[in-house]
Amino acid sequence: MGVLRSNASVRNLFFAQNISVMGDYLTYVALVGLVKDATDSTFLVSLIYAAYVLPSFFFSPLAGPIVDKFDRRKIIVVVSVLQAVCGVGFLLSSADRIWLALLTQIVISSLAVITLPAFGSALPNVTRNDEELRQANALFGSSWGASVFIGSALGGLFAATFGRTATFVADIATFALCAGLIALIKVPMQERKAHAVREPVRPIADMREAFHYAKENNVIFALMASKTTQAVGAGAVGQLAVLAIDAFDTGDGGSGLLLAARGFGAALGPFIFMRFARNNMPRLLLLCGVGGTMWSVFYLAASASPVLWLAVISIGAAHIGGGAIWTMASYGLQISTEDHIRGRVIAGDMGFAMLVTGLSTIGTGILGEIFPIRIAIATVAAISVLCSLSYLLGTMGLRKRLRSEMLPQSA
Repeated sequence: MGVLRSNASVRNLFFAQNISVMGDYLTYVALVGLVKDATDSTFLVSLIYAAYVLPSFFFSPLAGPIVDKFDRRKIIVVVSVLQAVCGVGFLLSSADRIWLALLTQIVISSLAVITLPAFGSALPNVTRNDEELRQANALFGSSWGASVFIGSALGGLFAATFGRTATFVADIATFALCAGLIALIKVPMQERKAHAVREPVRPIADMREAFHYAKENNVIFALMASKTTQAVGAGAVGQLAVLAIDAFDTGDGGSGLLLAARGFGAALGPFIFMRFARNNMPRLLLLCGVGGTMWSVFYLAASASPVLWLAVISIGAAHIGGGAIWTMASYGLQISTEDHIRGRVIAGDMGFAMLVTGLSTIGTGILGEIFPIRIAIATVAAISVLCSLSYLLGTMGLRKRLRSEMLPQSA
């Protein structure tokens, strides 16, 4: 927490991002309840989660170059205001206008594709040294989980107490708060040379440059693969609300509890794993694989849980590993990537991971229409176990080479 006390820019960035995340999950719980009540369709519920994640793939070729070539502070402020305006669409949604709620979420998620890499790319520039950057990544990763926990828990309680319309209004307010906090940051959020000469945005050419940059660096490629590998089974996350409703016969409150467990685990994971990773890249890559395996095994346990509280514990444990993967991979990319291309690499990393997450979500939703939800979740979790083990085997040679390169430095 020392970096938050001593660095006002990091503090503003921290609170802005987490307030926005809490608002997202307030809305998510309310949207799931709305769609489930109106349609009783597992597939349509899966589309809500897909609406959160799939835009990242389609818009990352545009988002990455924007983040690298324009002022990141102004980008976040403008986009957050636009998200608040778009949130009005939720207020106009109803049981017979489900399409409007989904469309609104797709537009807001599409705009978020720009802000998320802007936050990640800015962090190395507002921290003052590598130790601050490591601490900040642990805090940001952990607080994302805490924000999901708080937002999900409050989402269930808030929607049950005040109604879904009030929940949507609260989400709109979080976007406005985010814009205000970022506007107060005066420290440059990128190296000045990165935007001293304004270059045109060329989505395909710019992202091709980032892809070649990553391809030529085995470490960057492996870090990106860790998120994508874990995302293979991430469709199970989109069915947590269905698991609560169908398997345990609970409503918005049960959905919020499982989602809150997800956030609680994701809050603990970065602190636990980052203590061991530090600046040791081969160990960081190993822990990414361990985290993915942990995530998969505990989702299998959740699918077989006979009572809700066991499922809650399993989901929390799973996301200790899942939250750690995202934090460690993001930190690794920040320290391994030059500022002038960092936005594109982070956007591409997020885009591919979200594409796989979205496809997994839709696939899990289809499985949920054919089989009981427990079997659907168990199936994707089992596939995820195989992918995580493959990642551990596939990066073994790289980890060995990196360890050998470190030996002369420690001699």
